[in-house]
Amino acid sequence: QVQLVESGGGLVQPGESLRLSCTTSGFTFRTYGMSWYRQFPGQERELVAFITSNSDRIHIPDFAQGRFTISRDNDKKTAYLDVNSVKPEDTAKYFCKAVHRYDGTTYWGQGTQVTVSS
Repeated sequence: QVQLVESGGGLVQPGESLRLSCTTSGFTFRTYGMSWYRQFPGQERELVAFITSNSDRIHIPDFAQGRFTISRDNDKKTAYLDVNSVKPEDTAKYFCKAVHRYDGTTYWGQGTQVTVSS
């Protein structure tokens, strides 16, 4: 049974740092690239970070560079998203996604809500 479970969301104040975790099971984590997406209400889901299966390449879109960092621990089968100095405009539901490096098999987590407010 494949599972991707995001955690670490909730209510945070502007300026704080945040770590989201995506804990996985049921598939060979080390052979999947991992991504984080976020979705605002009524908007399409947007990529915020990507890391290859062996961590040899990382992609951070321009809007997210400087504050967003993706990492992974293949022994723990977990991916992380670190956000520094959160802003109210970071308020969104955050999702992790696994994509097989060769055949494109894709799994999504259920998402975790991040609300940035003072």
